[in-house]
Amino acid sequence: MSFRIQPQPIARPNRCQLFGPGSNTKLFEKMAASAADVINLDLEDSVAPDDKPQARKNVIAALRDVDWGNKTISVRINSLDSSYWYRDVVDLLEADTGRLDLIMIPKVGCAADVYAVDALATAIEAATGRAKPVGFEVIIESAAGIAHVEEIAAASSRLQAMSLGAADFAASMGMQTTGIGGTQENYYMIRNGVQHWSDPWHWAQAAIVAACRTHGVLPVDGPFGDFSDEDGYRAQARRSATLGMVGKWAIHPKQIALANEVFTPSEQAVTEAREILAAMEHAKADGAGATVYKGRLVDIASIKQAEVIVKQAEMIVG
Repeated sequence: MSFRIQPQPIARPNRCQLFGPGSNTKLFEKMAASAADVINLDLEDSVAPDDKPQARKNVIAALRDVDWGNKTISVRINSLDSSYWYRDVVDLLEADTGRLDLIMIPKVGCAADVYAVDALATAIEAATGRAKPVGFEVIIESAAGIAHVEEIAAASSRLQAMSLGAADFAASMGMQTTGIGGTQENYYMIRNGVQHWSDPWHWAQAAIVAACRTHGVLPVDGPFGDFSDEDGYRAQARRSATLGMVGKWAIHPKQIALANEVFTPSEQAVTEAREILAAMEHAKADGAGATVYKGRLVDIASIKQAEVIVKQAEMIVG
C-alpha cells in the first residue's frame, strides 16, 4: 500500500441519477417527487439544437422555483466542441441562487477540458460572490477519455463523480454495436459448444473505478438504453456494483427502483458486515489479527470491505 492515503469521495447517496431534458418542463415536478438521489437536468443530447436556449431558461427557472427537497441537482451542459457550453455555464451560475450542486461535463477527453470549465466557473463565482463552489461530474465518452481517465479524475478539486457514456464511447471506439450498455449479441465466447456472453464494457468501467478510487471521485454506471428490459438493467447494475460503482443512471422512471434496489445494501449484507466488524473487534481484544466468521477467514482487509457496506447503508438512511 502506498503511503499516500487514498482520498475519500464526497459522502452522499448516489444510487440513481435520473435524467430529463431541459426542454420538457412537465417532467420537472415528477423528477423532484421521484426516489432518485440525483437529478440530472439535460441541456445536451436530449435537447434539439433549436430548443437549447429555451431549455437553458427552463432549467434556470426550475432551479429557482421547483422544490427539489434534499436531492443533489446536476445540469448536463453541452460539450466543449459546441457553441453552447460557455453560455450554459455563464447563465446557470450567474442566475443560480445556490440550488445548483453540480455541472455535468460531457465528452471529456482530457484534463484540459475540465480545466476550461473550472476556469470559467471560478471567474463567475468570484464575480458573483457565490458562497458554495459548484461541483463537477464528467462523462467518459471517447477513446481519448478512457486513455486519459486518470488525469481527468485528478483534474479538479470540484470533481465529484464520473460516468461511462456507452453510446458515444462505442462510436468513438468503432465498436460494432448500436446498443447502449448491456451485453452485445456478437460479443460472446464458446465453451463446449455453448455460447457465453461477456461484458464488453467491463474493462472501461474497471478503469474508471480505479481512477475514481485513486482520486476520491464517485464512479457511476451510465445509461442502459432498453428501458423495457428490466432484467438486463438489473444485471448490468449488479456487475457495476460488484466492480465498485456506487450507482447508475436512469433514463426512464421505471429504472429508478431497479437502481435503488441494486445499490442499496440488503439487510442481510448489512447485518453480516456488522457481525464481521464485531468479530474482528473480539479478535483484536484477544490479540489476534484474524478470526473465523461462518467458516471463513476474516482479517484486516475484511474490516475495510465490511465498513464500505455499513457506511453505504448509514448514508442512505441519512
